[in-house]
Amino acid sequence: MTRIKVCGLRSVHEAVACAEAGADALGVNFVPSSVRRIDVPTAAAIVRAVGGRALVVGVVAGMTVEAMHALRDATAVGCLQVHGQPRPEDILALLPHAYAAVRIGDQPDVAYAEAMPGEYVMVDAKVDGALGGTGHVFDWSLVVGLAQRRKMVLAGGLTADNVANAIRQVRPWCVDVASGVESSPGVKDVVKVRAFVNAVRQVG
Repeated sequence: MTRIKVCGLRSVHEAVACAEAGADALGVNFVPSSVRRIDVPTAAAIVRAVGGRALVVGVVAGMTVEAMHALRDATAVGCLQVHGQPRPEDILALLPHAYAAVRIGDQPDVAYAEAMPGEYVMVDAKVDGALGGTGHVFDWSLVVGLAQRRKMVLAGGLTADNVANAIRQVRPWCVDVASGVESSPGVKDVVKVRAFVNAVRQVG
């Protein structure tokens, strides 16, 4: 069964609602440039409220390994999703509770994702000036092979309308959605979350 991650939760209420709707994982964003950024106390409160119902993932970029370890300890998130051209050695130092997020535009980007250590890797659309959460779709055919070799998280412009096709074509381990289930930037719409979850579950 394809797993589901809803990313960019900004409140306990949103996080609990998404977990109850069927999300397997929830992303909390610490990237300063993101409209979905939250602080450490809010993230820690989300982790406590969600409990064991869903894995809470911390989204980070541009941090040292020491700072990422400290953030993980302070919030108790289950793992970190590392954006911004992460170095393989940094991911290695954070394993097993981290994975790289790589923006895909061409085959060399896929090779870069493949070179990332660990069991898991995320792929997202490559948009100039943005680390993720853009709502843009990329060429899924580029990562079909990667999905066969790794536990791959597919992100980038997924919605209830296109996620079934994405799963059929790519067969990712997990699908990740942020803007595709929002009523406005950074504001989750539980009706859209439920529709997304239903679309994924119908494919299996």
